[in-house]
Amino acid sequence: MRILTIDFETYYSSAFSLTKMTTEEYVRHPDFEVIGVAVQEDGGEPVWFSGDAQETYQFLKSYEWDKCLALAHNAPFDGAILTWKFGIKPKGWLDTLSMGRALHGTEVGGSLAALTHYYDLGEKGTEVLKALGLRRQDFAHDALAQYGEYCKNDVALTWKLFNAMAAEFPPEELRLIDLTVQMFSDPVLQLDARTLHVHLMMVQQRKAELLANFDKDTLMSNPQFADLLRTYGVEPPTKISLTTGKQTYAFSKTDEAFKELLEHEDTQVQALVAARLGTKSTIEETRTERFLGIAERGTLPVPLRYYAAHTGRWGGDDKLNLQNLPRNSPLKKAILPPRGYVFLDSDSSQIEARTLAWLSGQEDLVEAFDRGEDVYKIMASAIYGKDVAQINKDERFVGKTTILGAGYGMGAKKFQTQLKNFGVELELEETKRVIDTYRQTYPYIPQLWQDAHAILGAIIGDQYAEFGRNGIMKVEGRKGILLPNGLYLKYPNLRFEETEQDGKLRTEFVYDTRRGKQTVPNRIYGGKVIENVCQALARIVIGKQMLMVAKKYRVVMTVHDAIGCIVPEAEADQAKEYVELCMRLRPEWAPELPLNCEAGYGASYGEC
Repeated sequence: MRILTIDFETYYSSAFSLTKMTTEEYVRHPDFEVIGVAVQEDGGEPVWFSGDAQETYQFLKSYEWDKCLALAHNAPFDGAILTWKFGIKPKGWLDTLSMGRALHGTEVGGSLAALTHYYDLGEKGTEVLKALGLRRQDFAHDALAQYGEYCKNDVALTWKLFNAMAAEFPPEELRLIDLTVQMFSDPVLQLDARTLHVHLMMVQQRKAELLANFDKDTLMSNPQFADLLRTYGVEPPTKISLTTGKQTYAFSKTDEAFKELLEHEDTQVQALVAARLGTKSTIEETRTERFLGIAERGTLPVPLRYYAAHTGRWGGDDKLNLQNLPRNSPLKKAILPPRGYVFLDSDSSQIEARTLAWLSGQEDLVEAFDRGEDVYKIMASAIYGKDVAQINKDERFVGKTTILGAGYGMGAKKFQTQLKNFGVELELEETKRVIDTYRQTYPYIPQLWQDAHAILGAIIGDQYAEFGRNGIMKVEGRKGILLPNGLYLKYPNLRFEETEQDGKLRTEFVYDTRRGKQTVPNRIYGGKVIENVCQALARIVIGKQMLMVAKKYRVVMTVHDAIGCIVPEAEADQAKEYVELCMRLRPEWAPELPLNCEAGYGASYGEC
């Protein structure tokens, strides 16, 4: 199929730019203007065009987009312009930014300049810097021509970059990139503004009533604030003080565990944490306000970052993280399918726990999943020494938390904290007994952690190794762990580091990861490797299922291990059966993997 590489140059200023606005806000804003566009057909000569909106439309229509794949670097941006502004939809989308993220993670950088430099394809120009604050009519003839040469060079570099990366990029992953881009560039979901307005007023009212009950001294006192969090079922995060060397509360702006509470599913917890941090609005408020802004401008583009995590999972983007919407969030009820359709949501059941059992070769657990038995009760039976039929609700919950939480090497102390956050109080000795019971009941799982810890040495030593069921996971030295989809789970700059804990030196594996603009060391060990691997395998399974569902129905989002699509109202039941079939089909590389799902449909995302 022919490929049309495209790059738009658009008006921007110090106040009006993608650094100050979301892509959706920027492209839909009244001040938006296309300065020019360059298009290249396959490997031909790029063509630059600059004209008014109608003239640009006529130029673009001269290409057969519906018969071609469109290629861009950061395709959601160019795709939004092409579809929202000119009503043009190509056959599909290719995106070198997404490809680079999957192949290189944080090692190279995602910019066109960084990637083309890495592949030694040429140099990206800097003429865009001279365009600050200039509308199309402000350009002198020579300056506009020079800007066109810059844009043509970007298009040529994007084409070269695509060909450099395509040779080692799995075709199935290219289809997932297209699916991801189209969720944003060709949106179909609606937003119910009335529901959003009501929710915003309720959130603000509850916050005001809550904060009126507490003075500043209470909010700023560590012990009092910790007790306050506990009344809402939240165990306060802690850390080791660099000053005293003792455990203290982690309540500062730099403490990640504390900042995570800003997105707690309880909006009152959000309000308390925001007040402590001096933030005027809670996440729920700003997110609702952002939804309202989108509702005023049009349909809801679903912004997902392909390969956001090094495990391959999608992440939220464009300051609208749909991945973090609480399960019962009222915002979900404001997300509506088009008229005549229903929203169908299908969640892969316990996919990580199932994958872990399969990968480790823990056959009794695999078979229990496969037979549809209650594995949580089975675990609780081992913990409490009771027959499965006698396990009560609270005991089953402990069994569930154990199955879902202890599979990656979690220790007794952390497990105790996790249970406490769920409202279950156990003594440390008891949580240690529970963890020991899990490991004794399913011994192949801790053995897998040990195998994975050993392969970290193989990566450092640039050696080949295998681990997991039938040696399915291949370690190809510094490249990382080869996954069944042909991509690698990478640990950049993996190395040994000595750290001091409790006055003793410990040697640990660490690798480099990105946190904002900083590169920071990240501790890695056998259990964590297995967590990464299971998440990566689950993501591959979900990706395949998304493509299968998309053959018949429009996939509009994916959230963790769930797939959201829209289906005609008249065939909702048949669609549900089809989607369930897709999500239970086992991959070729794991024919024994026992998959299952829960699906439902409704008049909104929140009613599925």
